[in-house]
Amino acid sequence: MTSCITEHERILQEIESTDTACVGPTLRSIYDDQPNAHVRFMEKLDARIRNHDREIEKMCNFHHQGFVDAITELLKVRADAEKLMVRHKSNEVIRCRIQQRNMATTGTCVQCMCRVPCRVSQHRFCQIMAENLPRLREDIKEISMSDLKDFLESIRKHSDKVGETAMRQAQQHRTFNSAMAKQTSMGHYTKPVYSLNGRTHTHNDLMMDEDAGEEDEADEEILTAQDLVDFSPVYRCLHIYTVLGDRETFENYYRKQRKKQARLVLQPQANMHETVEGYRRYFNQIVGFFVVEDHILHATRGLVTRAFTDELWNMALSKIIAVLRTHSSYCDDPDLVLELKNLIVIFADTLQGYGFPVNRLFDLLFEVRDQYNETLLKKWALVFREIFELDNYSPIPVETEEEYKLVVSRFPFHDAEIEKQDFPKKLPMSQSVPQIYTQVKEFIYASLKFSESLHRSSTEIDDMLRKSTNLLLTRTLSSCLQNLIKKPHIGLTELVQIIINTTHLEQACRYLEEFITNITNVSPETVHTTRLYGLSTFKDARHAAEGEIYTKLNQKIDEFIQLADYEWGMAESDGRASGYLMDLINFLRSTFQVFTHLPGKVAQTACMSACKHLSTSLMQMLLDTELKQISMGAIQQFNLDVIQCELFASSEPVPGFQGDTLQLAFIDLRQLLDLFMVWDWSTYLADYGQPTSKYLRVNPATALALLEKMKDTSKKNNIFSGFRKNDRDKQKLIETVVKQLRRLDTNQY
Repeated sequence: MTSCITEHERILQEIESTDTACVGPTLRSIYDDQPNAHVRFMEKLDARIRNHDREIEKMCNFHHQGFVDAITELLKVRADAEKLMVRHKSNEVIRCRIQQRNMATTGTCVQCMCRVPCRVSQHRFCQIMAENLPRLREDIKEISMSDLKDFLESIRKHSDKVGETAMRQAQQHRTFNSAMAKQTSMGHYTKPVYSLNGRTHTHNDLMMDEDAGEEDEADEEILTAQDLVDFSPVYRCLHIYTVLGDRETFENYYRKQRKKQARLVLQPQANMHETVEGYRRYFNQIVGFFVVEDHILHATRGLVTRAFTDELWNMALSKIIAVLRTHSSYCDDPDLVLELKNLIVIFADTLQGYGFPVNRLFDLLFEVRDQYNETLLKKWALVFREIFELDNYSPIPVETEEEYKLVVSRFPFHDAEIEKQDFPKKLPMSQSVPQIYTQVKEFIYASLKFSESLHRSSTEIDDMLRKSTNLLLTRTLSSCLQNLIKKPHIGLTELVQIIINTTHLEQACRYLEEFITNITNVSPETVHTTRLYGLSTFKDARHAAEGEIYTKLNQKIDEFIQLADYEWGMAESDGRASGYLMDLINFLRSTFQVFTHLPGKVAQTACMSACKHLSTSLMQMLLDTELKQISMGAIQQFNLDVIQCELFASSEPVPGFQGDTLQLAFIDLRQLLDLFMVWDWSTYLADYGQPTSKYLRVNPATALALLEKMKDTSKKNNIFSGFRKNDRDKQKLIETVVKQLRRLDTNQY
């Protein structure tokens, strides 16, 4: 018995949990079991049903009140819905009844009118009516045409307002889209869906609730063309001319007048380029014109056609592009060009929303972008010049950790040695370096502003930014640097600092690459990505500054040389070097100390250039054709000065020279002076032309020129007072040497 009950429980659980299609086999097993088993199973099934009924009853009791409330609400809603349905149906019935009545009345009137002519045609009043009807038709046509002319005059005046409203709606939609697309990729574009003709719809966020007008921050009500313009004169005139069988005349007249108005609208004011309001009025009038035409196109049947509006638009587009291309070229204010670009974008989006193709306008924007970049470059040229003018060309002093962090936050500077130094300390570059770097970043931001809303991909925008930045570096900044280097007030100290500055700016170029990459999210490794080649700007400026250093050093040496005041007929030397030369050497020593921050090769080249120029200048002084006579005492004094030059060269004023490399700059002078001081003509003449000659660097022409100045040509001024006066052999030797030198000099050619 117990096993039977357990089996029944299993069967009941199986029935409760099994699909109804499979219950048959389960029930069959009950009847295949013991006799009367099905009776016991039925009892068990009834008990299980009663248990479930009690559970259902409990659940219903628990949710009963909520169920009752919901039913009550539904009944109320149903009642209201039924009222609405009845009202809607009633309105439809009323409208249908009115239509039926009008149709019946019209039919009756037509039937009556059909019988009237044949009955009254013989009467006089009928003949009068027949005579007057053509004139009445013409009067009606004239009146309606007069109304149309008033309409055309009115619409010409109201086009500005219509266009302003349409462009404002487009602006609102663009603002909404920009807010919604902040997390999407740059260049994403959503087609505008605003309305001024009732055919399209705005986003709900841009629409105004009927009761929102009383709120302070309520959105402006969306207006349609019908709200701003009364089109009834057009409809009325079109209907009259159609009924009177003269529709074609009306269509031709309307289209002709609108073409004339289009040409007037497209004529800009002469000073339109001076303010953004001038451009805005121009765009508003054009938009208003085409919004009206679009409304006429869809509200009338054939008064204007799509082909007609397309023809008008193509004509207008060519004129608009020509006007904008001309007037934008007059503008030299980047902010105004940027506002013009924004207006063109809104203008294009507005008309695109009405189905007009605007691709050529976006192509024009690339030309305007070039103009914008030109104005930016001119503006930043002034910025760079001001920075350079205000720079003190001294290393940046930093007193505290906070000052150091402030500088490195504006410019990517890292130097482990300087970071280890205690405060206060100095950074190698001057204050113009972080300022220039910051301004280049500001230029990139300004250039980016134009790229917004152009519906271009991130890669295209990245390419635009890099190209414009390259122009800034290679043209504008390069020109400012070159002009700065050539300024008269820029001395050697400033030139040294400029070389240091350009070195640091060159190193910072890679950070500008990263800066652009962070803005556009386009990897520099992307194919066809433009690289910043502004490195050449700083290299060229550095080379120019180096050349200017060499030039200014030589100029300074010339200034000292001009102070030389040798007594060329002196009997003996003073025993000490000339004052002007010692001042010159002191100047060179202090100058080359400033060169310690320069790259080694630059400092070495400058030092070698200075020594060579000094040697050449001294040689030219000695061989000057204006100088006719030189005494041996003067030669001895000159030799003392050259010795000081050689001592300076051997003191290694700039590190890095090997051996006596720098002293070789004075080798020509040294060998010439030794030849005359020792009077070693026999050796010179015997070894001339030999690679091992002691006087290899002495040219015969040079020796001859100096020897001619030392000949005894005047008894009044005997320059050979240092020799025995009666030594005729000495004089004879001089004559012989002169002849041989002349022969050697001639043989050289």
